[in-house]
Amino acid sequence: MSDDLTRAVEAALFASEGPLTADQLSAILNGAAVLPALRMLADHYADRGVHLVERGGRWQFQTAPDLAHLLRRTREQPRRLSRAATEVLAIIAYHEPVSRAQIEAIRGVQTAKGTLDVLLEAGWVRVVGRRDVPGRPVIYATTPDFLNQFGLASRRDLPGIDELRAAGLLDPVDEAFEALVQGADPVDEGALEKGGESA
Repeated sequence: MSDDLTRAVEAALFASEGPLTADQLSAILNGAAVLPALRMLADHYADRGVHLVERGGRWQFQTAPDLAHLLRRTREQPRRLSRAATEVLAIIAYHEPVSRAQIEAIRGVQTAKGTLDVLLEAGWVRVVGRRDVPGRPVIYATTPDFLNQFGLASRRDLPGIDELRAAGLLDPVDEAFEALVQGADPVDEGALEKGGESA
């Protein structure tokens, strides 16, 4: 791993305050084609104490999964989400982009604005625009930080219904959650949004 570009990419990632896209790295390194260097670095670090990983199109170093338990004490404890926030986050992840009315239709209950505020503040959810229906409701989607937090390269890596069931994460009484993961019926936005929706 003596190539100057590879070393420069490694240094840029190491010095960065957060994950970087290939385009950002290329801009830092005067337009260099960095993908081959990123792949070489990922291979180089595959068996080491840290790995170079891509999460949502952004590259970063992270502790090898089998060593994470050694560092748990030194890491800040993540915020624990309420059941409502967890449900809302799951709905957004599996059905994005979605409006609050769609989230409420899937959950079967109203969603407090504070619940979405918690997810926005955590950086796991973002506003991506407004639906082109009466009331122009805000629509939400997940962020690269969400993928990073849960160790996902992309939304395609979200667990399916069988994986969730095998992990014991499905409450047999909670049929609504199972319907969510399998894919709920499309929501009639026009009917839901007639009265408008507050942001």
